Amino acid sequence: MDYKVKDIKLADEGDRLIEWAEQHMPVLMSIRRDFEKSKPLRGVRIAACLHVTKETAVLIKTLKAGGAKIALTGSNPLSTNDAVAASLAKHGIHVFAWRENHDKYYWCIEEALKIKPHITMDDGGDLITTIHTKHTELLKNVVGGTEETTTGVHRQRAMEKNGILKYPVVAVNDAMTKFLFDNRYGTGQSTIDGILRATSLLLAGKKFVVAGYGWCGRGLAMRARGMGAHVIVTEVDEIRALEAAMDGFEVMRMRDAAKIGDIFVTVTGDKHVIDGRVMEKMKDGAIVANSGHFDNEIDVEWLEKNSKGKREVRKSVVEYRLKDGRKIYLLAEGRLVNLAAAEGHSPEVMDMSFANQALSVKWLIEMKGKLENKVYVVPDKIDREIARRKLKSMGIKIDRLTKEQKEYLRGWKEGT
Repeated sequence: MDYKVKDIKLADEGDRLIEWAEQHMPVLMSIRRDFEKSKPLRGVRIAACLHVTKETAVLIKTLKAGGAKIALTGSNPLSTNDAVAASLAKHGIHVFAWRENHDKYYWCIEEALKIKPHITMDDGGDLITTIHTKHTELLKNVVGGTEETTTGVHRQRAMEKNGILKYPVVAVNDAMTKFLFDNRYGTGQSTIDGILRATSLLLAGKKFVVAGYGWCGRGLAMRARGMGAHVIVTEVDEIRALEAAMDGFEVMRMRDAAKIGDIFVTVTGDKHVIDGRVMEKMKDGAIVANSGHFDNEIDVEWLEKNSKGKREVRKSVVEYRLKDGRKIYLLAEGRLVNLAAAEGHSPEVMDMSFANQALSVKWLIEMKGKLENKVYVVPDKIDREIARRKLKSMGIKIDRLTKEQKEYLRGWKEGT
C-alpha cells in the first residue's frame, strides 16, 4: 500500500497549511535549496515516525528534495493533521497516519518499515524499538537514525548502555539549536495554546502546577507566569528545584501542590508523575494535562477505575466524576496537549529543530561505516551553522573576535 490517510481529498487544504509553514521556516528552506542542487540523499530510504504536522511536512519535502525516498508515520495517535497527511500522500510520500489511529498505531509503523530504511527518524523511539524487537532482519540495511525528543533519547541511551543498540543514533534533541529553543519556547507557548483551546479559561490568578523543570518545564513555567498565573514547580532533582526557586517560582512536593492547584501539567518524561495518591488530594474542578511525549505521566487508568462516571464536556476535555463527588478534568486523554488540542510548536522554532534533522541525516550518510553503535550529539559545526542561518534570516549581525582577542583566549601568561 502506498499510503493510508483519512481522506486524500483534504490534500488541497494541506497544501495551504504547508505553504504557510514554509514561509516561516527560512533555515530549512535554505537547506532545501542546497539539497535540490547537491542531492546528498539520492537513493537513501528513510522511515520516519514523527508528529505529522505542517512543520514536519516541510522537513519531509526537504528530504525528498535531497533525493530520499520516505515513508512517514505519526508518533502519537492524536498528533496527525489529516490535511497535511493527505497533501504529503498526494506528493508521493508513503504516509501511514491519521488522527485517532489508536488501534492502528503500530500497524502504521509496520507499514512504514516496509520501505526497508537506511535511516530511521524518531520522535519518542517507537520506530527504532520496533526494529530492534520485531524486525531485526532490517538492521543490516540501517546506516543510522535520529531522535527528536528527550524521551526517545533516554530510551536509546538505555539501549546503548545495555549493549542492545545496533546502529548509531544522533540525539537531535540535545543540539543547542533544538532544546534551548524548541523545548523551551516551543513547548512553553504550544502547551499554553493547547490548554486555552481546550478549556477557554483565564489563566490569570490560577494556581498553575508545572511538574518538571527541565527545558520544557522552564519554558512552560515562564509562559504561564506571563499569562498571570501563580506558578508552582515540582521537581525530584535538587539542582533544578533550586534553579526554579531562584527563578522566582514556588517549589514544593506534588502531594502539597495537589491540595491547592487549579491546573496541573506534567513535562517530565517519567511515569505516573500524577498518580492516584495525588489525584485523591486534588480539589473539585482541578484540570490535569500532559505535555511529555508519552501518555503515562498521568495515571489515567486510576481515573477510569475510581470514577463513577465520565463525559466529554468540550472537545479534548473529559470530566471524571469521582466516587466522593469531586470532578477532575483530563485534557487530550493525557496525551500531548499541545499537539492533541492545538497545532504543536510554531514553524519558527521547528525551523531549527528540523534543520538539525535534515543535516544530521546528511551527516550520517557521509559517515557511513565510521560510527559506533551509540548515541551521538549533533556535531557542533552543524549546530552553529543552523544558528548562523537563523540569525541571518532574522537580519541579525553579531561581532567577531579580533586576532588579538583570539590569541588572548588561547594564552595563559597575561594576567593582572
